[in-house]
Amino acid sequence: MSVTLAEPVVDAAVWPRSTRAHGGDLAVGGLPLAELAERFGTPLYVLDEQHVRDTCRAYRRALPGVEIAYAAKAFLCRGLVRWLREEGFGLDVCSAGELALATSAGMPGERIILHGNAKSADELRAALRLGVGRIVLDNPAEIARLAALVAPRRRQRVMVRVVPGIEAGAHHAIRTGGEDQKFGLSIARGDATDAVLRTVAQPHLELTGLHCHLGSQIGSVRPWLAAIGTLVRFLAELRDRHAIVLPELNLGGGHGIAYRTGEHALDIESFAIDVRRQLARQCALYELPVPRLIVEPGRAVTGPAGVALYRVLVVKRTAHRVFVAVDGGMADNPRPALYGARTTVRLVGRPGAAQTRRVTVVGRYCESGDVLAPDVDLPDDIHPGDLLAIPAAGAYQQSMASTYNLVGRPPVIAVHNGNTHILLRRETIEDLLRRDGDTDTDTSAT
Repeated sequence: MSVTLAEPVVDAAVWPRSTRAHGGDLAVGGLPLAELAERFGTPLYVLDEQHVRDTCRAYRRALPGVEIAYAAKAFLCRGLVRWLREEGFGLDVCSAGELALATSAGMPGERIILHGNAKSADELRAALRLGVGRIVLDNPAEIARLAALVAPRRRQRVMVRVVPGIEAGAHHAIRTGGEDQKFGLSIARGDATDAVLRTVAQPHLELTGLHCHLGSQIGSVRPWLAAIGTLVRFLAELRDRHAIVLPELNLGGGHGIAYRTGEHALDIESFAIDVRRQLARQCALYELPVPRLIVEPGRAVTGPAGVALYRVLVVKRTAHRVFVAVDGGMADNPRPALYGARTTVRLVGRPGAAQTRRVTVVGRYCESGDVLAPDVDLPDDIHPGDLLAIPAAGAYQQSMASTYNLVGRPPVIAVHNGNTHILLRRETIEDLLRRDGDTDTDTSAT
């Protein structure tokens, strides 16, 4: 049922663009969140299709002529692949599963980039069979292994992932551009040069350029500007010392978003202007042709488009805290437990009391660390049965979800102009039992 839309909510920076206040509720994509929770159950992920498409178009406007590959690890399903394909995006994938899903949903192989610091032989074979546009080489052993798998009289386009020695990102676990971590090959140590020379010596491999990824949830363009200086200098060294000129440069992703009121997302227009200006300036300094740019946003595309909905099960008051326990938690959103991530929490579905109380929102799982949101302000009359909404939930939540305690993963529902579409259905107890090899077990009680 569609609703009459009111003015946008005050903290619209962290909610999908279609979000509107509707009494004590919020509507996304023209549908009240409370209605969606009643219809599909909770926990529930709601994804605003128009927000995703608008973000894709914003990237295309800001970066004309730049290849944009969505980072599939942020969140992936067939419906999303269709949206991305229609909006002119490619995909970066890092497993045979992501690759299979992408191609089954109609993404052309040539628009796919395969990543991974430890790709299996089967994954490399699948990438060759499906004709992926590029395979990113992450270690020396992979070079000969891949070359040996390429069919006679064929060539596979590849890139070498390099480490520019620049760390960026909101948490140490998601910083990938510095030395001494598992991704890429060091420029400073000479490992990157060695990989480039080994690759160009393989007749079945075509080296198109360099790849780097600095980290995730980066809110400033400055780390990329510094990385470009290092990367272009390295490109010039390859030309001057080895007569190798590479036509492509992939700067990866990591574009930050706002999770709480007052936070700022990476401004894609400023990013585009500053990065292209820096690249042109550095290439002119070394008299190099400007390589074709590739970027790989993931979180920035789907993160702000998503809302997670939870039902309150328990309100427990202890000597020093008020715990609000919901029907989801760390299994469907591990980011707070993994990274100490902080987020916005809002009561929806009814007007709350004017007075608020500081509470800690926790999950239903058997871990003391199952905390979704510590020390957030919610209406003082919060009680079991209430509905809580967490915005900026479209990335690195459903994709990282598990079945801990044998609880099925939540569904993902797309909303658009008052209509819904199930992107991923809820995982049931029957789904979980089907994986168990003991087929003689009596499951009639379930």
